[in-house]
Amino acid sequence: MTTVSVELPIGSFSALRKNPQEFVREMRIAAAVKWYELGEISQGKAAEIAG
Repeated sequence: MTTVSVELPIGSFSALRKNPQEFVREMRIAAAVKWYELGEISQGKAAEIAG
């Protein structure tokens, strides 16, 4: 698996009321859903990305 690094403002996690692990999980799901919605990936690939 490839690692991607994202820089966020310091207060991002507290504003979202998420810890970093929850944020990463939700970002993976959001990306997978969006890419599937746009027809860029298959349902199976979306499930793989979402974890």
